[in-house]
Amino acid sequence: MLVQGFNELMFWVSWGLLLFSLFAFIDAAIRREDAYRAADKQTKPFWLILLGIATAANLFLSVMSFIPIIGLIATIVYMVDARPAIRQVSGGRGGGRRGGASSAGPYGPFNGR
Repeated sequence: MLVQGFNELMFWVSWGLLLFSLFAFIDAAIRREDAYRAADKQTKPFWLILLGIATAANLFLSVMSFIPIIGLIATIVYMVDARPAIRQVSGGRGGGRRGGASSAGPYGPFNGR
């Protein structure tokens, strides 16, 4: 009974790791190449290869192996370090302005005068 519970827990942990690394891979794929250089992070192909290997390792290998753990570390580094810097450089979601008044125009705030 205890072993069955542990196996079920490992099953769900492996699914969570797979989805986490897959999300990071897709996120890295949709970001612009020049945003990586502007954020002074590694190149886009570097992150795609690293996160692709992490996703494949989580898909084909057991969670208890060493390679998926390395892939998890790479995914966490992308999500915590590279992704926020790239999003900040590229303007976040949709590339628009962040913050500011709703009346802000392309040349500054609209005062109505």
